[in-house]
Amino acid sequence: MQHFSLLDLSPVPEGKTTAEALAATVDLARAAEGWGFHRYWLAEHHNMPGIASAATALVIGQVAAATSRIRVGAGGIMLPNHAPLMVAEQFGTLATLFPGRIDLGLGRAPGTDMATARALRRHMAPEDGFPADVQELIAYLGDMPDTAPVRAIPGVGTHVPVWILGSSLYGAQLAAYLGLPYAFASHFAPAMLAEALDIYRRSFRPSVHLDRPHVMIAAGVCAAETDAEATYLRSSQVLAFARIMTGRPGKLPAPTHDLGAIPAPVMAQVQGALAVSATGSPATVRDRLEAILAAYRPDEVIVTGMIHDHQARLRSFQIAAEVLAGLCR
Repeated sequence: MQHFSLLDLSPVPEGKTTAEALAATVDLARAAEGWGFHRYWLAEHHNMPGIASAATALVIGQVAAATSRIRVGAGGIMLPNHAPLMVAEQFGTLATLFPGRIDLGLGRAPGTDMATARALRRHMAPEDGFPADVQELIAYLGDMPDTAPVRAIPGVGTHVPVWILGSSLYGAQLAAYLGLPYAFASHFAPAMLAEALDIYRRSFRPSVHLDRPHVMIAAGVCAAETDAEATYLRSSQVLAFARIMTGRPGKLPAPTHDLGAIPAPVMAQVQGALAVSATGSPATVRDRLEAILAAYRPDEVIVTGMIHDHQARLRSFQIAAEVLAGLCR
């Protein structure tokens, strides 16, 4: 593993506002830079009361302005929601303001429910235009001639690094075909992780972007001084996932010692979704992350975790950084 990074969903805890959640994101980004995280990524979700990063490019700009060295990017932009030209202009602007620090991860899902997707897209075409949209977007960020009929300004010539994100085999195949780096969303959908990485690595075609496969996997982390404390703090995320799975999304719940109200089938789903994760004391988290890295051999790992208390969340990522720094080769 070469680098470790952080994915922030800008969680909105119960009892807090979206303004407080966004302020916490900026505070966490500053701290993450000091702890040695390589990238700080934010994700596009819509109509989610517990996530404040819907306008992802705007939040990336705030984080980049509040930091000085750490790479900042999208993990990711849900491209079916947007015209490629507009994404190129947004990230071209970010790259112009913060040269050499901006990443663009692209996802194929809408990042929301279908009613909200319709509100975002207005016209939902039945065919899958994602591969063509990715290539169109990359072209806008490349060295287009002045005579090109449509150019992204800012954007042209910025060569913002583009990643393909995925939680299935589709993204692995596309990333391999286009010769792009690949990030797998194993922090919430790990079922196809091993197969996707195998397909990506075996099928990879060198390109002007990348000469060999480059994989990043996501892992959940909830770290504290003791295993018991970490398990207690993680209950907020378990409750949040259970509520989403039963159609009751909301703000990030306060932690609890009693998860007995979650039906057993739902709990099984939640535990499956969060299987690629490390929860516990520094020693426990190290052992678990070491096992994950040994199993999947990623070039990078990006950690994430939603904890109700901001100070506890800061401490969790600080422990994660200390552990991961010792696992980098």
